[in-house]
Amino acid sequence: MRAGTAHRVRVAAWVTGLLGIALVAGSLVWLRTGYVLATVGGESMAPTYAVGDRIVAERVGGDEVGPGDVVLYSAPERYGPGRDVVQRVIGVGGDRVVCCENRDTPQEAVTVDGRPLREPYVRDGIADGTHRSYDVTVPEGRLFLLGDHRQNARDSRFFAEDHAGTVAVDAVRGRVTDSRAAPLLLGSAALLGMVLAVLGLVAGIAARVMRRRPVAVETQLWPRNL
Repeated sequence: MRAGTAHRVRVAAWVTGLLGIALVAGSLVWLRTGYVLATVGGESMAPTYAVGDRIVAERVGGDEVGPGDVVLYSAPERYGPGRDVVQRVIGVGGDRVVCCENRDTPQEAVTVDGRPLREPYVRDGIADGTHRSYDVTVPEGRLFLLGDHRQNARDSRFFAEDHAGTVAVDAVRGRVTDSRAAPLLLGSAALLGMVLAVLGLVAGIAARVMRRRPVAVETQLWPRNL
């Protein structure tokens, strides 16, 4: 009877443990391949993101992002190796980005293909901030990027000699998202997997102990015939 119980416990241990390991491995792989976690290290995206803010970027190709998206990208030739940058997409391939036709007026604005951008996210409502005019037609396969803090952002405006300041779409590592649902779900799945793996280990140890424990033999003393 005890051997049968030990066998059932052992089977349950294997199933629980393997399920836990699969959950942990799957969640971590999905989290690693689907998202990039980063910490904001400068003020160029204030007030949208402040120094020290933790951000989550969904891994997408640079050709999948569009104007208004905030992206995480790498440009070591500009910012140094091993450093990712967070900026906002203003123009994509074929767009003509101009600033600023109505300078020093309440209507100052960046225009894309002649249409003024509504940018409620820029700090203090300042669309320019550097007093540098630019007129850029974005090459295909590249992006024109600006920080939200236009007075304190080293963005496409400062690299006019390099493809008019634009960045290759291949440089994009991900699109920043304010939704934490998917990463939290994956983290919870990984935590649940660890709990199941531990339970499986405990059950396996219990099954091993049950198999090794000697079975008590009950004896009955019959009275001798006098």
